[in-house]
Amino acid sequence: MGERDGGRRPKYQRIADELKAAIRAGEYGPGDRLPGENDLMAAHGVARMTARQALGVLQSEGIAEARKGAGVFVREFRPLRRRGIQRLARDEWGGGRSVWAAEVEDRELVVDGVEVRRGEADERIAGALGVEPGTPVCVRGRRFVLDGKPVLLAVSYLPYEIVEGSAVTEQDTGPGGVYARLAELGYAPVRFREEIRCRMPSAGEAERLALSMGTPVVLIVRSAITVEGRVVEVNEMILDSASYVLEYDFEA
Repeated sequence: MGERDGGRRPKYQRIADELKAAIRAGEYGPGDRLPGENDLMAAHGVARMTARQALGVLQSEGIAEARKGAGVFVREFRPLRRRGIQRLARDEWGGGRSVWAAEVEDRELVVDGVEVRRGEADERIAGALGVEPGTPVCVRGRRFVLDGKPVLLAVSYLPYEIVEGSAVTEQDTGPGGVYARLAELGYAPVRFREEIRCRMPSAGEAERLALSMGTPVVLIVRSAITVEGRVVEVNEMILDSASYVLEYDFEA
């Protein structure tokens, strides 16, 4: 049988579909080892590259993960449902709750690699904040790890003149996080704008997020805007695409 049958899908895609169907049927559960390249070559009469591509499809879709020297396994991690509108409601952060609270439920969330420093806005960030390049900004970088799996890298930029001397410049911003502190300073966000796109990760991003080869990331850039229309935060987030479901629920 050829690597492509007539006008039908490539053989590696069909093998990947069969594996996904077996996973859905419960033949392979979370943590189970999937057939290896040699197994797929023998079962389907294909070349090693075709078998490798089939397993690669499952890895790129976040269904499976490769473990060095052990094989490819069905992922045990349960994707995180990111509710893009509800999570930013003022009732949440205004009440002292994290924007993550409703999403993680009883799962273990750890924020590590926290770095808070004073920097200068480059042309890109200055344009987003509506300030001149070189304007001092507070830069907040951190990584979010859910159930032991890195899922998100985030860097926030805020005008330093607004947050200087406040808890925003500390590693722990307190109940309600940055938005609650901005409200206390008289710069409460009343509107948010998010821009979303997908791309492949840089080598550094792939390492920090422990991504399987071929897994893309989702880049979300959020602006927090006051009633006067001033942008008081630009937050650049890099998400492991295989770890998230992005949900937006709003009235027609």
